[in-house]
Amino acid sequence: MSKQVSLSADEASKLQTLGLAVIKNEAAAVAALADRINGDFASACFHMLNCKGRIVVTGMGKSGHIGSKIAATLASTGSPAFFVHPGEASHGDLGMITDKDVVLALSNSGETGELLTILPLIKRLDVPLIAMTGNPNSNLAREADTHLDISVAEEACPLNLAPTSSTTATLAMGDALAIALLEAKGFTHEDFARSHPGGSLGRRLLLHVRDIMHAGSEIPLVQQNADLKEALVEMTNKGLGMTAVIDPNGKIAGIYTDGDLRRTLDKPIDLQQCKVNEVMTRECKTISADILAAEALTIMEENKINALIIVDEQQQVIGAINMHDLLRAGVV
Repeated sequence: MSKQVSLSADEASKLQTLGLAVIKNEAAAVAALADRINGDFASACFHMLNCKGRIVVTGMGKSGHIGSKIAATLASTGSPAFFVHPGEASHGDLGMITDKDVVLALSNSGETGELLTILPLIKRLDVPLIAMTGNPNSNLAREADTHLDISVAEEACPLNLAPTSSTTATLAMGDALAIALLEAKGFTHEDFARSHPGGSLGRRLLLHVRDIMHAGSEIPLVQQNADLKEALVEMTNKGLGMTAVIDPNGKIAGIYTDGDLRRTLDKPIDLQQCKVNEVMTRECKTISADILAAEALTIMEENKINALIIVDEQQQVIGAINMHDLLRAGVV
């Protein structure tokens, strides 16, 4: 068990005040970037959009940590990128950079020794160099083809030493680049899902109804002139809480569900003599096998139903799906 810490009202208030000051400081640092989304920003995007290889992000210390995240964001939003540690670059990893790449170098001071060491080698490759620094007059900023100013008035750290507001501003500028590139490339939901196939978002965006629907002999199916008893047996055997009802041509005529059964029991009907077409729901919701499973979920939720019939262009029943199928597939 975690140890309980008792705070006085004054102590709690002081801590809250300190935390709020940090949030306000960093919010101001990010807001100041708005004026720097200018021609230099457009130039950086241009170099990245025309990159035939990959965007190589590099930076030391805290800038390196932020650089790793920026590289990951670029890669997941359609701009192939990876991070190279500048210290390792001068010991062999520089070979990872090719003449088809673009280099994005991060340094708050713009004078980071490890970056300046490999700068001549990057220039020799003749690849576009985009610098993101807090000092437009630094060596790195001057040598870059494009410089993005991420300077801040002060760090959130009361000593004005620990990288706080500056790293937040750098991360925000990196996000701005990534999303601008995403929009410019016409990156879609499906493209994003292909980069995230293992997550719930990937399943929601890549999984189609045809991938999880019950087909063939698994479809609960009865003719419209079938006895209600036959429909109930079919529902029980197939376990989907409903059965599709079809006409003599195999086209959907209606659906009979657990809910319909409860409503039937409230009527003065002889269940032994009743035909399913007398009590079925005629105007039932149907879907195509080609729609996303997430769309099927939306249809179920909007119509407050737990199952759907899948039909082809001729309204022939080709499948069935219920909420449990979506749950098992991880769509819900």
